[in-house]
Amino acid sequence: MRRTRGHGARQQEPGRTRLSPRRADRARLPLRRSLLGRLLAVSALVAACSVAATAWIAVQTTSGAIKQEQGQNLTADARIYDTLLEYAARNPTWDGVGATVRKLARGSGRRVALTTQGRQPLADSATEPTAPALPPQASAVVDPLSVDTVLAARGTDGQGTGADRIDPRAVGPFRLSTADGRALRRTADDKVACLNRAGIASDVVVGASGRPQVQIVGNDPERALGTRCDLAALDAPTRSERKALDALTELADACLKRQGREGVRLNNDLSWGDPAPVAVPGEPGAVVPRPVPAPRDAPAEQAAPSVERPELTGENDRAIASCVGTARSEQLSSYVASPALLFIGDEGGATLPGFDLSPANTARIAGAAALVLALTVGASVFAGARLVRPLHALTGAAQRMRDGEQPASVPVSGDDEVGRLAAAFNDMSAHRARLEEQRKAMVSDVAHELRTPLSNIRGWLEAAQDGLADPDPAFVSSLLEEAVLLQHIIDDLQDLAAADAGALRLHPEPVEVRELLGQVAAAHQARAENAGVTLGVTTPAPGPALSADPVRLRQAVGNLVSNAVRHTPEGGRVTLRAYVAGRDASGPYASEEGCGTVVTGGGTVVIEVTDTGSGIPADDLPHVFDRFWRAEKSRSRRTGGSGLGLAIVRKLVEAHGGTVEATSTEGEGSTFALRLPAPGNVRPPDGMTTAF
Repeated sequence: MRRTRGHGARQQEPGRTRLSPRRADRARLPLRRSLLGRLLAVSALVAACSVAATAWIAVQTTSGAIKQEQGQNLTADARIYDTLLEYAARNPTWDGVGATVRKLARGSGRRVALTTQGRQPLADSATEPTAPALPPQASAVVDPLSVDTVLAARGTDGQGTGADRIDPRAVGPFRLSTADGRALRRTADDKVACLNRAGIASDVVVGASGRPQVQIVGNDPERALGTRCDLAALDAPTRSERKALDALTELADACLKRQGREGVRLNNDLSWGDPAPVAVPGEPGAVVPRPVPAPRDAPAEQAAPSVERPELTGENDRAIASCVGTARSEQLSSYVASPALLFIGDEGGATLPGFDLSPANTARIAGAAALVLALTVGASVFAGARLVRPLHALTGAAQRMRDGEQPASVPVSGDDEVGRLAAAFNDMSAHRARLEEQRKAMVSDVAHELRTPLSNIRGWLEAAQDGLADPDPAFVSSLLEEAVLLQHIIDDLQDLAAADAGALRLHPEPVEVRELLGQVAAAHQARAENAGVTLGVTTPAPGPALSADPVRLRQAVGNLVSNAVRHTPEGGRVTLRAYVAGRDASGPYASEEGCGTVVTGGGTVVIEVTDTGSGIPADDLPHVFDRFWRAEKSRSRRTGGSGLGLAIVRKLVEAHGGTVEATSTEGEGSTFALRLPAPGNVRPPDGMTTAF
């Protein structure tokens, strides 16, 4: 008893391992290497940089704008302060200051208010019926005897009061009378005229007390020494000035005596020292010290001796300066307005705006930046999760396909890039599933096709071995027929394998299509006559020509003719014809070249095989070129062939750079058309080999 080798169980393919679910979970990328982690890191970095840059720009811009506004407001406030300071220096009271306050408010667009130090209102530019409450902190104190040196410097364009905080416009009893002022003005004009005649440019400048002075252009008074224009007369004090100076000296001496120090003689410019005597107008024989400033902290031996001059030391000099200042304030107090509080703000009552990056402001900025950063990170996490979720699904599906599981489609979330990737993956998965089914079907079909002739050969040989059949010529002929069929199947499979691998070799040469169709018809004429089918060629002479491999082209056309004869009933007809199709073909055959007629203009040569058989159902028509497909489902080679003929036709035509198509009407017949490029347009597809 003979045993046949059965099929063993399917074994796992070598080199392929299948991951368990736990191992697949462990194979996931860590967050720092995943797309979500990188997206989150980049988003957080961009957000942090954006917040920091925005905060820095905002702080710089705001600080600059506020500083500019503060500078402008401070300059305007200094002008207001200087105007009111001048009013206080020239008037003993604040009566009538309201008009000045309102004028300043209109000019600056700010609210200006004056109160006493007890916050009793003196003047207010507020136009509301009920004036808004004044801020607790005053903008400045208007006191001509104690000037704010910062505001005074801004209000006088940089010309401040220096170390002396008494406003120079507060002159009190030193103000000249009208008569004295006119007399001195005439004298000053005469001196200027004298200097001008001497070629020295000069002018008259009137001080705060009304005393005129001669100012030489170029500020070089020594130029007047060589002239006859004596300027000493302008330096002599008037009776009112002498009286005021004596009163001031008495006040200063009283202060010095309280400290146990000697008295001092003050000059006309309120300095003290050893001046040269100068005659006083109206008082013959009287002399007064000429105003020569005494150097401070000068050694005693460098000063000229004086009977009334105290010892000049640094400490004594500072004591004299302090007493002179105190005496001046005491003397001027009854001639100037009392100190007043100045409030400057907008019409709503607000004061000068300010900006301070305090800890509270810093905390608010940091909180806002943290909130923006948190929102950015949250949005990035949400967007990243939506982006990564379909990628995870694609990865899982690909791993399942790798592990041999049934491929499943992944959901398509939208029409964006990820959605298109998912759709392409689904198409690939479906195509892979179809290829897998075709592979399984092909293996089964190949086994079936090979089993039939092998079974016949084995049966006949076993019968001969057992003495049941005689090895006569009929027996040998039957075995030869089965061997030929087996060889035909193997050759077809080899041709398909070569075409799939791109190793199908072509040997193109000029071919006259009408002659080739005649050769194919002659080769199948006997089979057609046995089947009762009329086989003919209807292409007129001369026919079209093309460049092709004649052996492979005859094989392709022969397969179509064999298939047509097999499916055409007795009395039917199979027709072969060829023609040129193309927009540039001017007539059926434009010119002749070489061994036959060729097509010019880049047309297409069409070879048709038409039969009057049973036709192909519309549902089966898309599958006629599939491997091992037969119109009859019974796998009989007498009715259905091997199922590889049309598949080989398609591969051979594609190797020539052409296409093949089939049209059919069920019950009337079918037409198979080969479309091949004309000479000059032939380009084999990628992977095909052309030998010359």
